[in-house]
Amino acid sequence: MNPQTPQQALQLADKVGRGVRKFRNVEVVLAPPFVFLSDVSSSMLRASRFKLAAQDVFWMNPPAGGGGAYTGEISAVQLKAYGVKLVIVGHSERRELGETNDIVRQKIKTVLENGMRAVLCVGEKEKEREVVFPKIIRDELHEGLKKIKKSLIKNLIIAYEPIWAIGGGKADTPKDVYEMSILLRRELYKMFGKRIASRIPILYGGSVDLANAAEFVSKGAADGLLVGGASLNPKSFVKIVEEVSAI
Repeated sequence: MNPQTPQQALQLADKVGRGVRKFRNVEVVLAPPFVFLSDVSSSMLRASRFKLAAQDVFWMNPPAGGGGAYTGEISAVQLKAYGVKLVIVGHSERRELGETNDIVRQKIKTVLENGMRAVLCVGEKEKEREVVFPKIIRDELHEGLKKIKKSLIKNLIIAYEPIWAIGGGKADTPKDVYEMSILLRRELYKMFGKRIASRIPILYGGSVDLANAAEFVSKGAADGLLVGGASLNPKSFVKIVEEVSAI
């Protein structure tokens, strides 16, 4: 729920947009709150080379040509109208509010069927040294992607976000992220086959900042990063993009 005003959102998008224009080998995505999508979308026309994402989406795919009596919800069709290319689904903060794996699965299906890329978030609440691959992550992966057509999986992205590391907590280590990336990739191989699974990007999110971002990519085998609080500081965020671009 940041920033707080359209002016702040526009200023942040403009600064980030101008700052990342020179980095050609990194895909940059901004995911503002729904109410600022219009402002940030307009900023994209003026400034930059980032893509637009949404933080969530309604789980039901509305009938063609119509919406529905779903007060307070935002459909995939409405998001596409603002130029949204990616949607974050199953973020830990949404799950904490009661979002189930089944709802996550329906949201993933809706996003993919509407031609956008879905960022599926998975992660454990507590760090357990003795557990290599927590059951909750395996369940979130399998149940969130159950019965999704293989032809749609090409637009899937996985974001590993250990909940214990989010919101100013202590970030995971590149070594642990490397091991988790391998385990996630192996699980995806079992689900979709090596050819499809090898093309699914795996991101890391959880107290990512300028001090640790590059190592999660260089040593942690992460294909990218889901940046939280550090993205609200345009200088810091652009520097993160620069360091990752150099790897």
